[in-house]
Parts: sequence; C-alpha cells; structure tokens
Amino acid sequence: MSIDVVELRAFYDSPLGEVARRLLGRLLRARWENHAGQRVLGVGYATPYIEDFRPRAERILAFMPADQGVVHWPLSGHSASALVDTTMMPLPDCSMDRIIVIHALETSEHPRDFLDEIWRILTPDGRVVLIAPSRTGLWARLDTTPFGYGHPYSRGQLQMLLQQTQFLPVYWGEALYVPPFARASLLRSAPAFERIAGRFSLPGGGVHIVEATKQLYRLVGPRRAVRHLLPKLVDPVGVEPEPAGWGG
Repeated sequence: MSIDVVELRAFYDSPLGEVARRLLGRLLRARWENHAGQRVLGVGYATPYIEDFRPRAERILAFMPADQGVVHWPLSGHSASALVDTTMMPLPDCSMDRIIVIHALETSEHPRDFLDEIWRILTPDGRVVLIAPSRTGLWARLDTTPFGYGHPYSRGQLQMLLQQTQFLPVYWGEALYVPPFARASLLRSAPAFERIAGRFSLPGGGVHIVEATKQLYRLVGPRRAVRHLLPKLVDPVGVEPEPAGWGG
C-alpha cells in the first residue's frame, strides 16, 4: 500500500516530520560528508533530505514512484523532479554516484526489480543508502506517519534482499527511537533518545539505515521487466483468415 505525495508533504511540514527529517538528515550528512562534485539521486520522497546536498553536488535529481505522485522540486529554478517507474528509470548505466532511497522500497510491488535498477544506474564506486521501516519499531505499527505504510523489514530480510541484488552493505544502523507521537515533550527529547540509543547500539529503532556498494561481478540475464510484454499472437495452423465484412 502506497502513500500519496500530498500526505508525505504534509507529514514533513508537521513538527513530528521536522524531527524525523533532522534526525535522519544528520545521519545522511555524516555518511556522505565528501559529496562535492558528485551526482546525487533521491528515489521515493527524498526531497527533504537531498536538499542538504544541493550546494556542493554536481547534479541532483528527485525521482518519485508513479503510484505516489510527484511534486515540483526545487521550489526555485528549473525542476529536478520526475515521476518514474522505479524498475525502469530514465537514466544511463552507471550514471549516479550517490542514491538515497526513502519512502519507496517498502511500498514497491517488485523490490528485487527496484534494487536491480538501482544497481544498474549506480557508478562502480557509488553508494546507496536505503531507509526502510523496521518490523520491530513502533513507527511501522502506526499509519499516522509515512513509515507505517507498505512492508516493513527485519534486518535479515534486508540483508537477503541486498544479497540477491548484488549489493554489499558497508554500514548498518537504526534511527527514530523516539515514539511517533506529536507531543511537545517527546519531540524536545528526540535528540536525547537518538544519542543514547546510538551510543549503545540499541535495537528498536523505527527505521533501518543501510549503506551499500554494488558488487561489480554478477550474472547478466534478460531483465525481469520483459515479463510485462504481451505474448506474440500466432494464427492457428491451417486456418485461413475470414475476409472482413459486414456481419450476418
């Protein structure tokens, strides 16, 4: 089940959404301090996070899934956002250095095809960060935030999916330990929740954060997208087509 882009934008305009953006954005910036001159892509609803990389990146794009909807981004200048099929994105092979996936993997009907496509467009030394709701976290159990939609993942499920799509994890983490309630006292204490949980590597975060690189040697076969093609129609053997005419 997907969530509409209007609801996503409303969430990030709320106090709880701003807290989530700050906490996750801080982790992303720490992972990718050296991104100057690189090509950055956000897939899903990533605009609240890729905004931080705009000043130094060579190029930055925002791709939003077709069933989610799209918003104009950035607010000023030429648009860098597009509505796409996440299993067939309009980019050449090995064209993006950094990719952030958020609010996309858990709602994808074909997650393996999705990550195969991420593998295709990522450069050989590129990095992808996947942010997905955790099955054990409270955020995935409530549909009052975008992290309560779609299929939440355990660490083992994500690990298997990455292995199947030829990605090598280089960092595992969790975030959003604060309960997903818009109480002022909880929102004020959110940084303390994250600091203590991160220091002791506690389980129970609302989301998994996985950074991975692509394995360069993999079996190359026909893209699974060919299953969407219509079968070729063949006339029955020995049957002559009847001439077209007015019925009767």
